[in-house]
Amino acid sequence: MTVSATKPQRKPTNISLDVALLTEAKSLGINISRTAEQGVRQAVAKRRAELWKEENQAAIDASNTYVEQHGVPLASHRKF
Repeated sequence: MTVSATKPQRKPTNISLDVALLTEAKSLGINISRTAEQGVRQAVAKRRAELWKEENQAAIDASNTYVEQHGVPLASHRKF
């Protein structure tokens, strides 16, 4: 997770939540806005990783094929 030195700007947003879940979260003292923001941040990071993998799949496959055919580069220098 990336942490910025500057305080991020916030924008009020409407979301719909399960009433029972919202009630329980409030009774437990959970900050709904910050928790939702954290969940969205995690979802964004996950999706970015998925997109990166999709965009780079050809290079990943080429690298895996090379290792399958030639072994790990510099493997003869390993001491384990």
